[in-house]
Amino acid sequence: MKRTISLCAGLLALAVVCGPAERAVAATQAAHASKPNPKDPCAAKKSKWERNQCESFARSAPGDEYFGRMKLSYLGINNTFHDEAIRAGDYTTSSSIINKVQFADEALNAWAKRYPGDPQLARSYFLAIAMFKKIYVQDFQDKAWAYMHLIVHEFPTSYFGKLEKADIARGFTEHWFADPESCPTPLPSGMPAPALTPSATATPVPRPGSPKVQIITPACVPPPSTPSPAPTATP
Repeated sequence: MKRTISLCAGLLALAVVCGPAERAVAATQAAHASKPNPKDPCAAKKSKWERNQCESFARSAPGDEYFGRMKLSYLGINNTFHDEAIRAGDYTTSSSIINKVQFADEALNAWAKRYPGDPQLARSYFLAIAMFKKIYVQDFQDKAWAYMHLIVHEFPTSYFGKLEKADIARGFTEHWFADPESCPTPLPSGMPAPALTPSATATPVPRPGSPKVQIITPACVPPPSTPSPAPTATP
């Protein structure tokens, strides 16, 4: 009985202190607190997994958005890197393959600039690295090394980030062709060829934090043939 009287007295005191205006303000604040923040569409998600999925979807590029001069979607970018890597075989310096890869890389950079947090970027960078490793040109070999570190830095917990981290730990060697040199001029028939002393080729020493480099010497370029003089008629 005493507890009932005390409770009623407390409610009565609360009603006296909190008048109609105060109760209206409190009800408004409670209503706003229960509503999700319109600036954060993922705030209403109950579990942490649902919020992560919602935030990942919000950072992703739409499937019908296109990037670069060739207007490639993210699927078009991935398909270009994948298909050209198959065409390249073990390695390539084909200009047609390089042109297509450059357009895909341009679209990839435009995509990353517009949606820097898109989790699908990790897969596309991984496919680009696999393609760049097969192009035996120094610029693409350097870009493959740079993209390997980019994935590890930007997407360290992703599947592709872990793969590239292990690849860097194993060591990476860049390959590109040196500039071709002219073949020696052929000697007249009957003249013995001089003994050639092979010249030592300096192996580049990688700097700390840089990959190893293997420079491939291509076949020499034969000198242009001199046309034979046209025969002259004897009177």
